[in-house]
Amino acid sequence: MPTASPAPITRPLRHAGRGGSRAAPVLMIALAITLAFAAVAAQVLRLALLSGSTGPRANLAEPLVRAYARPDIVDRKGRLLASDLATHSLFADPAQIIDIDETSELIASVLTDIDRAELRASLADRSRRFVWIKRQLGPAEAQRIHDLGLPGLSFRNEPRRIYPQGRMAGHVLGHVTIDNRGMAGIERYIDETQGLESGFSADFSRPPVTLTLDIGAQHALEEELSLAVAQYGAAGAAGVVLDANDGSILAAASLPDLDPARPAESLLANRIDRLNAGVYELGSVMKIFTVAMALEQGLATPATILDVRVPLQIGRWTIRDIVQSGRPLTLREVLIQSSNIGVAQLAARAGPDRQREFLHRARLLSQIRLETGPLGTPRTPERWAEIETATISYGYGLAVSPMQFAAAAASLVNGGNGLRAHLVATQGMLPGDIEPLQSDTVFSQRIVSAKTSAAMRDMLRRAVTQSNGTGRRADVPGFEVGGKTGTAEMSARGGYQARSVVATFLGAFPMSAPRYVVLVSLFEPKPDAGDKTQRITAGVNAAPIAGRVIARTAAILGVPPK
Repeated sequence: MPTASPAPITRPLRHAGRGGSRAAPVLMIALAITLAFAAVAAQVLRLALLSGSTGPRANLAEPLVRAYARPDIVDRKGRLLASDLATHSLFADPAQIIDIDETSELIASVLTDIDRAELRASLADRSRRFVWIKRQLGPAEAQRIHDLGLPGLSFRNEPRRIYPQGRMAGHVLGHVTIDNRGMAGIERYIDETQGLESGFSADFSRPPVTLTLDIGAQHALEEELSLAVAQYGAAGAAGVVLDANDGSILAAASLPDLDPARPAESLLANRIDRLNAGVYELGSVMKIFTVAMALEQGLATPATILDVRVPLQIGRWTIRDIVQSGRPLTLREVLIQSSNIGVAQLAARAGPDRQREFLHRARLLSQIRLETGPLGTPRTPERWAEIETATISYGYGLAVSPMQFAAAAASLVNGGNGLRAHLVATQGMLPGDIEPLQSDTVFSQRIVSAKTSAAMRDMLRRAVTQSNGTGRRADVPGFEVGGKTGTAEMSARGGYQARSVVATFLGAFPMSAPRYVVLVSLFEPKPDAGDKTQRITAGVNAAPIAGRVIARTAAILGVPPK
């Protein structure tokens, strides 16, 4: 019996409406997330475009100050005077400090010069992301801090300026800030004339700044000045060794000196740079310009007779000589014996206008500058009449810096050529000055004629070799030293101080063909306690000091004895 086929098995189909209702929320969530991220990205981009270079920084821990890498400074023979040394500077991110008290105590136990209360207050400020703790740590300090393993502390490499020669040439070199920016001396000159790179770079291909100084001559000058200050109980001293023909400064010193690694010393009143910044009436050493003026203007010859037996009366003032000659003197003898009356007569022949013009041409009346900065501004009389003409002739009434005087005096012995004193041996320009340092160190303007210069060399040599010459104690056998002394009472409120003087010797060697000019000044020297006959005049103290400087530096500078 036939049977019926079984009915086909069927499965109910899922309703399309139910599947669509589940997929829609997923798509909407994905779309919302995408839009949210797009909005955030757009906002970040907008802020970046609006901020520019002056807007907020993304790196909140970036320091606000940067240290600068500096070139080395070397002397004329390449010997190191200043350089950069890589050091570690310690900083903190207060937001990462876990235990403020423990961190403060441990840091202070290593860095004993840190103020603990101030340190804790800085670390407690969680709104700050960068706090300097101490910059330019020594290697041992940095290692001990590192070994503490404190979170939130980090180091940054920074250059630190070091001076291998210690205090030598401190006034010349100047100093830098904690950020290694030049603040004085040659260090400031570098900032003014060269671009500095932020951060520490080990690129030693950058050429050093080469100075005209010679370390050997500098050491000799500083040591002799220091010995003189001690011997005469002087308040200070200054000196320079200058190339008479191109203006290169081989040595320059002012005492008390400065440590370039301790900038705070420059704020002390007695640390003034007496050689460059101070201006002084220098006394009888100024007579060399009065005599040169008389020769150059045809007012006299070395053999001209001047009657100096009677004091010179100008109005209510009387001009006298310290040592009376008792007879008329030749112009040559006036310089050798340092007669005030004689040079005042010469100045009277020239008159105020010609005297002023001559001193201006010699660059003694206007401010000049070195690479280290402007020299002290010369102090000139408000009224330049007959009496001022007379007193300026022998060193009162006109105040200049010893450096400016030495540079001007070089022209009287080098054949008559004006020159520019300078400290940088490499090519360069004085900031704000249009005249080059190297290619035009000798001015086209002649100060005196070759004939006048030759006469001055002869007279200055005699002032050292003759028994009645005021500079005889400066003589050094074999080196043909010539020069002139000057002792000037220092001015103060109420007048001049008879026992407070500036004692100066200006010399040159060898006088047959001068190569170097040497100037030494002592400020407020006192009689030598070991010899009651000692006086405070330059012939007794400044002259022999200059002689010792010449004796020590001649061989260093390549001048053989004859």
